[in-house]
Amino acid sequence: MLSRVANSMYWMCRYLERAENVARFLSVNLHLLLDIKCYNQMQQWEPMIQVTGDHEEFEKKHSDYSRENVIRFLTFDKDYANSIVSCLWFARENARSIREIISSEMWEQINRFYLDINDAEKFSLPFDHPHKFFDTIKIKGHLFSGLLYSTMTHNEAWHFSRMGLLVERADKISRILDVKYYFLLPQIDYVGTPFDSIQWAATLKSASALEMYRKRFHRISSKNVSNFLIFEDRFPRSIRYCVRNVKESMHRITGSSVNSNLSPAEKNIGRLKADLDYTDISEVINMGMHEFIDDFQKKLNKVDDAINCSFFKIKAPKNGMQFQSQSGE
Repeated sequence: MLSRVANSMYWMCRYLERAENVARFLSVNLHLLLDIKCYNQMQQWEPMIQVTGDHEEFEKKHSDYSRENVIRFLTFDKDYANSIVSCLWFARENARSIREIISSEMWEQINRFYLDINDAEKFSLPFDHPHKFFDTIKIKGHLFSGLLYSTMTHNEAWHFSRMGLLVERADKISRILDVKYYFLLPQIDYVGTPFDSIQWAATLKSASALEMYRKRFHRISSKNVSNFLIFEDRFPRSIRYCVRNVKESMHRITGSSVNSNLSPAEKNIGRLKADLDYTDISEVINMGMHEFIDDFQKKLNKVDDAINCSFFKIKAPKNGMQFQSQSGE
């Protein structure tokens, strides 16, 4: 397979997953604000920017973290590479370059997805009907994932798309947890209160995990929520599930056995999987959630760097920054 094709498959799904996750964060925050009206809580919109790590870019354009400013920045700002509309544009351009590889249904869906969202600002849909608008984005994202799984041969190209989707998902789940610990609670006195439980429930909703969590743990606690989102290997949005399946797809692509680690990419993903397999939630809490997540994200970036070097023949950047797609980010 051409490295250009593999790169486009990988980044097409990373960008689509990124767009869906931004919509997911915004939708859950809107519901959270309705649930906690009775509390004199801190401003809830700033964490939506903190989860992206792009607060400096936001502050260059906006003076305050108002609802409208945050929604407009994260949804429609075409100068901001991680906005929903920018991610969909990058995803569509990657898809356009590999139309002979993906199914016609996939192309039609991603093209229609971008055009619908690009036109939505003209009609003020995210401001007048935000719940409906962001739910629509999630549904369109699920539809594309369903088409990817059901209309495309599960060959090398498919495994590259799967790797891109899961690397992006693992990154975003880790950021959700970090933001919950660092930014959402205004003071330590709120820990263990109904206010804290509402926010942990919102964290689960951000990962579409609330119902599956309830089936296993019933009551909400910070330890159990963190354990579920990090270590539950049967839930498709947990960090461990994502890492395990990235490793599986990587070995399917290289043709090597699951126990071998021949390439830098295989070594990095194998090391990360082992770290998760031999760590439990008590160790994470003792280490510190922020420290654990910071270490995980650095290792995940190394995995992404190694994927680019091993499969796309792109040299690792000297400044340690994460790779971009050929479209740029």
